[in-house]
Amino acid sequence: MSDGLTARQTHILKTLIDEYIDKAEPVGSEALEKKYNLGVSPATIRNEMASLTKLNYLRQPHTSSGRVPTPQAMKFYINQLMEEKQMSLAEEVKTKEEVWSARRNIHRLMREAVQSLAQRTGSLSLAALDEGRTWHAGLSNLFLYPEFSDLELSSNVFSLVEEARRIHELFFERMTGTSPVEVIFGEELGWAGLNYISIAGTRFDLKDRKCALAIVGPERLRYKTVIPVLRYFRNLLQEITSA
Repeated sequence: MSDGLTARQTHILKTLIDEYIDKAEPVGSEALEKKYNLGVSPATIRNEMASLTKLNYLRQPHTSSGRVPTPQAMKFYINQLMEEKQMSLAEEVKTKEEVWSARRNIHRLMREAVQSLAQRTGSLSLAALDEGRTWHAGLSNLFLYPEFSDLELSSNVFSLVEEARRIHELFFERMTGTSPVEVIFGEELGWAGLNYISIAGTRFDLKDRKCALAIVGPERLRYKTVIPVLRYFRNLLQEITSA
């Protein structure tokens, strides 16, 4: 459960990631001590953060004394620490209404789903079929994240969504399909200029078609809401096309 970390290190790591997701800035020991009442001194928190850095859970941007989580830390957080925030019944009903009329046509259904997913999450969303068709929606949502004020990063993401071949590789070669929702970080992809993005995606079958949906954003995506939404979309599309 602890992934080799002590209980104190795990608690500090969770609070640091929560703060980083909320503030989009490197997190320092004093900020954690003041806001989260961890019961130990800033010096002790600094020492633990230094240990977490050596263990590759944290890294220190050159221009800051604070730390940010690594992809390794984010995956530990997603898999073991965070508490998911489920969609409300009203949100589920509205989502079903948005895609229901397209249930007989897979291409139209994926187009409607990607639009609904972007609106529901306030993020960039992608959809694909293994035959090569792709869709995207919510490109402007990227600019809600300060990370994408970096025009080079934004340009690289815009290029990605226009390349059907890379999207197909992402969904049907890089993602394993072994869990309902997977998270892949740009560093893992090894694609130039995309190191600091995150992709939360789901693969599934609709009758005889292999399909995928994903959310693209910074490494600090609000996974506690994004992952349940993706899981709901996956289950909903399978349900309405099999009825």
